[in-house]
Amino acid sequence: MAKYLVTLDDVETQAHPWGLVQWMSEPKVTGTVNMATAFVKIEPGQGHLRHNHESSEQIIYFLGGEALQTIEVPEGKLEKKMTAGDLAFIPADAFHSTMNIGEGTLTFLSVYQHAGPEAALRADPKCKIIPPKNK
Repeated sequence: MAKYLVTLDDVETQAHPWGLVQWMSEPKVTGTVNMATAFVKIEPGQGHLRHNHESSEQIIYFLGGEALQTIEVPEGKLEKKMTAGDLAFIPADAFHSTMNIGEGTLTFLSVYQHAGPEAALRADPKCKIIPPKNK
């Protein structure tokens, strides 16, 4: 049954070598097919290395910590330090990375134009699934 009101305790945690991801909205949680939204935590010195999302735009809204955000666009490679309240727009297919360059935990909300990235991350053999606290 699809959830319309979701807390972090309602969703699984994907534990990756580079950080923790909790999909607040994805097909398994809300039934969405158009958008996916994740809460992400990355510890100091860790990050999500260069990758892209085919045919899906992404927004990263930074909640806490300090990140070095890169985005490769036709005009060249963009690189900027991001902190709480900053936003990164990543065009569809653009390669990008998000690295924690601060001393504390980096937290952000990541919104995708289409569902799909959650399934790809879940399928990673290095991903460990932590069940939700609320069953």
